[in-house]
Amino acid sequence: MRALSKESILGLIAVGLFCVMAIIAPGFLSMGNLNNMMFQLPEFGLISLAMMIVIITGGIDLSITYTAALSGVAIAIMQSHGYSMMAAILVGIFVGLICGFVNGFVVSKIGVSPILVTLGTMVLFEGVILSITKGNSISGFSEAYELIGNGYYLGLVPLSMIIFVFFAIFTAILLGKTNWGRCVYMIGSNPVATLFSGVNNSRILLKVYLYASFLATVAGIIMTSRYNMAKVDLGSSYLLQSVAAAVLGGTEIQGGYGKVAGTIYAVIIFQVLSNGLNLLGVPRAIVNVIMGAILISVLVINFIKVKLEQKKKLQATL
Repeated sequence: MRALSKESILGLIAVGLFCVMAIIAPGFLSMGNLNNMMFQLPEFGLISLAMMIVIITGGIDLSITYTAALSGVAIAIMQSHGYSMMAAILVGIFVGLICGFVNGFVVSKIGVSPILVTLGTMVLFEGVILSITKGNSISGFSEAYELIGNGYYLGLVPLSMIIFVFFAIFTAILLGKTNWGRCVYMIGSNPVATLFSGVNNSRILLKVYLYASFLATVAGIIMTSRYNMAKVDLGSSYLLQSVAAAVLGGTEIQGGYGKVAGTIYAVIIFQVLSNGLNLLGVPRAIVNVIMGAILISVLVINFIKVKLEQKKKLQATL
């Protein structure tokens, strides 16, 4: 009998957890609560997918939520000054890509550790946002723009959920069906061997950080539209949660492996667990403790699993 993949197991856990919360959490299956989860999931999911792609290469992007916030601030400024929605969105995407280019250039061309680079750009982007907003929020979006994060398609499915599904499928195709995607996995597995096989590592890495920033920008567009404002801490709570979702979804923290399906299942697990515990009256601080414990447990389990696999391979060669 064929063993279930990590992603399939996560999918079963997500379904099981949903059923448990439907039974024990009051109002979990109410239309209002389900709508609330469907509106929250896309922004968290997009940032988690962006983080997953970077982690596959053996890196990390600590500036990703501030990239989303900075692009959102750019869009808010443009719209508050009377520019059209499309012009504002294009400027926001351009700002997000600049953030990704800065990260990707320093990591890929200069060779500085991703955690140090993105820690620095996180502080940089935060400072830029604070200097622009003075710590306040910026609003003034058009009604059409607000529909992106609050509207429905045919009165049933949130538009933001459709956007998320589109980019999830697109990311899965990029990673699984293109030469660029194969190179991303190769760099995460063995960057030296990848370089000697003729792959331009720096170009691939630069594109990784550009695409991650693009996904973060899309998440920023959804968040600013949904909340009708842009501010410095927009989506900041998703930073560590996105790392946790990527790792829980099976992405190797050392790089070389990660699947879109696994990350999506992990996002659903975190969303259902957080929502259900809130409905049960569990304090937010305790919810954060539980999330942190899950992340540590997954990291420990993955570490032990890798060590056991290495031990088996070593014994097989003797």
